[in-house]
This record gives sequence, C-alpha cells and structure tokens, in this order.
Amino acid sequence: MFVFIWLIVFLPSNNDALQREKSCKPEGYCVTFNEDEIRAEVGLCAVIPCTFTSLFAPEHIVWSKCDTARCYHPEIIFHSDKNKENIQPGFKGRVSLVEPDVAQKNCSIIINDLKESDSGSYRLRIEGKATGEAFSYEEKPTLLVTELNQKPSVMIPLTERQLVTLTCTAPGLCSGSPPNITWMWRGKGEKDSFIKGNVTALKTENLTAVTQRHSSTLSFNPSAKHNNTNVICKISFPGNITREVSVSMNVTFLPWVIAGVSLIAHVFCFTYIYHLRLGN
Repeated sequence: MFVFIWLIVFLPSNNDALQREKSCKPEGYCVTFNEDEIRAEVGLCAVIPCTFTSLFAPEHIVWSKCDTARCYHPEIIFHSDKNKENIQPGFKGRVSLVEPDVAQKNCSIIINDLKESDSGSYRLRIEGKATGEAFSYEEKPTLLVTELNQKPSVMIPLTERQLVTLTCTAPGLCSGSPPNITWMWRGKGEKDSFIKGNVTALKTENLTAVTQRHSSTLSFNPSAKHNNTNVICKISFPGNITREVSVSMNVTFLPWVIAGVSLIAHVFCFTYIYHLRLGN
C-alpha cells in the first residue's frame, strides 16, 4: 500500500530587524531604543529593546505609558519593585523585564497578550537607592498594535504510512498566555464537531528567553468517511481573538491489480483553506 500526500504549508513571515538609535545627554545619561516604531499584533506580544547608562547605580526600572506626545501625565505600567501598587490595572501581570538583573542596565521589556489600546509612546525612568537618585529619559519608543493577521500553520509530514499526523502551530512566537488549540471536523453542509481521541495537549517549546512556539498534534487513519471533509484547527487567544486553518481532504480509491492480487492505493490530497475571524 502506498500513500501519497500533497500539501501546501503556510509559514508566517518574520519582521525585518529594527535599527537601534543611541541618544545621550551632556551629563552622561544615555539610552538606546529602536529608531522606528515597533509593530505587533493583537493577542501576541511585543518586545521594546532598551539599554541605558546612568550616573548612579540603578536600583529599579520604571516604565510608563504616555497620555500625550509630550507625556504630561504618564501612567506607570511596570515597576521592578514588586511592592509598588500604583501600576495601571490593565497592564498588571502583562509586562516584565527581559533581563531581571537591573545592574545589567538592560531596560528591555516584553508586553504580553497585546491589545490595540497598548499602542502609543512609552517612557523609561531609572531609580537609585539614595534620595534624589532618579532620572526620566526624554526619548520615547512607540508601539503600534494592529489586528491579528498571522494564521496558524498545519504541518503534514510526508509519509507512506496509513496513519496521518497533523501538527497545528499557533501564529506568533510569543503571547504570554498560552492560546487554546482545538481540532474539529467539518463536513459539507454540516456543523462543526469537536474531535476526540488522538489529540495531544498543548505543547509549548521555549525557543529563546522571550519566544515560544505553541502547537497541538492530531493523528488518525483516513477512511472513506473522511472524503470531502475538512479538519479544522482553531486557535483562541485572550480577548476572544481567534484564527483557524482548514485542511480539506479528498480520499480516492483506485483499483490496482498486481499478480492477480487486488490492492488498493489511497491517494490523499490536502489543500489549505484559511478562514479569518476576529473577535470584538
């Protein structure tokens, strides 16, 4: 028995590396941010790269989101002193330092579970141990959060075995909260039905300190009942943000006679149909 699999794989594109710009004050305070605005998508995460120098030993790193371009009344979204309570509720638990050791002078932060309202300018403040040891940098990196355009990808390994294994990978390389991944069958003119059985739980791979890959695997033996049906992988992020990918299956039976023995060759054709769904 021979199994032939034809597939098209969607791979998310990577953003081009952003240029860094260093700015210094005459007294010796320097900070390095991205030269252009940082772009990210709802439901995923964004990293604001940052390094600094100061005239005093840094004790705490504070990040605020500006209310206006001039940042008259910035709202604190992160403070490395975990005892601080004046953090904006909408950012609590979503912002963290890439490098927890403040002495390394790495002020980069990661913002998880992005919302469109996270778009705007951000301001950095450094605090020392002694009274009066504090400095707010004038330079402000900007973040633009757009709707989620990336889609899940489904991988179908080339194999001659009868067992077919589909692996669905969530879009993006970080999100903060792991997404919910579900598999469903969808027949022509039928409602979706959840797949039970050979489905693995959510698998998370740590790629770097700030990037993760989330995936789920489905294994099954194709049969005539799968002909003209779709296997759906649905990804759900916090905030009712969903994306799904559909694998359309066509199972054809062809008689193949060899040495008087009747055999069956299964030809499986897999095509990808992407469905775009955004929650409010």
